Order: sequence, then C-alpha cells, then structure tokens
Amino acid sequence: MNFYLLLQPCCKYYIVESGHPIHPKNPEPEELLQSRNLRRTSCRQGILDILAQATAALTENEIKALLDKSHDRTTFYRSFRTLIDKNLVHRIVVDNLVVKYALNPQSYGSGEHVHFYCTRCDNIICIDNTHVSGISLPLGFEAEETEVIIKGTCKSCKLNKNTDHNE
Repeated sequence: MNFYLLLQPCCKYYIVESGHPIHPKNPEPEELLQSRNLRRTSCRQGILDILAQATAALTENEIKALLDKSHDRTTFYRSFRTLIDKNLVHRIVVDNLVVKYALNPQSYGSGEHVHFYCTRCDNIICIDNTHVSGISLPLGFEAEETEVIIKGTCKSCKLNKNTDHNE
C-alpha cells in the first residue's frame, strides 16, 4: 500500500522527494498488535497500516479519511483509543490547535526521537535516532517521558520560499 499524503500544497515537493514512510523500519501491524496481546481487527490493522506508510504525522480526520469506509465512527474511535492506550500510537501535541498521531517508535524498537513541526505547512516529522537523554533532573526526580518538538521551516517550504523570492 503506497500512497502519498498531501497535507498542504507547499509540501508536495518534500513528500514526493522523500517518498518514504517516517518509520523506515516499517513494522508489520500484525507484529505490533501481537506484541501488545491485541486481537487483530481490520480497523486496528488499517489504522496501523496508514500510520506505517505515512510520510508525516496525521490528524484523526486524516487517518479516518484514509481508512476503509466500512468502519463506523464508534469502531474507529474505540480502535484508535486502544492503540493509543497500548502505546502503539503516540499523540503529538504542538499546541491546542495542532494534535497529530504517528506510530510510537518505542513500540518497534526505535527508541528516543524528536519531532520537527513546520510552522508553514503544519507537517510533523518524527526524527528517529536523536538522543534526548542527558537532561539533569533535581535529586529525587524521575523522568517518565520526554517530548521534544523543534519548530521551524521544513526543507520543502524553505525551497518554495526561496523560489518565490526569486520570481
């Protein structure tokens, strides 16, 4: 299942140029579900397939739009919630208006990573193999989770901006 998701027109170059999922290991949905002792349902598998092939983090509505239309709203939300609760899908909150979802890299062994949020096109890209540890906490504190979001301009938007200025 290869598809190219176009979130904003300015990101076309980036998505086509990279043309690969944000999760290069492309884990099999069946294995992910099995690792969490979850039954394989067509809805769960469909959601995981979409996220495994995505070139950027997606909103709930984008996932729903790409999913087979045979699933009703309740089935979708229950399946989606289960995948989040079992840490197969992680929620990326940029601010109150931007919330997107991606496969949780820790569910397939990728470990720590950061997110890059393009402020021009609203794409969120997971940047794997980036070490986040090393932050010193006060004595007695213990980190459970670390989220790092880098905000800026993606390569495609930067190229489009430079092209726009030259015309």
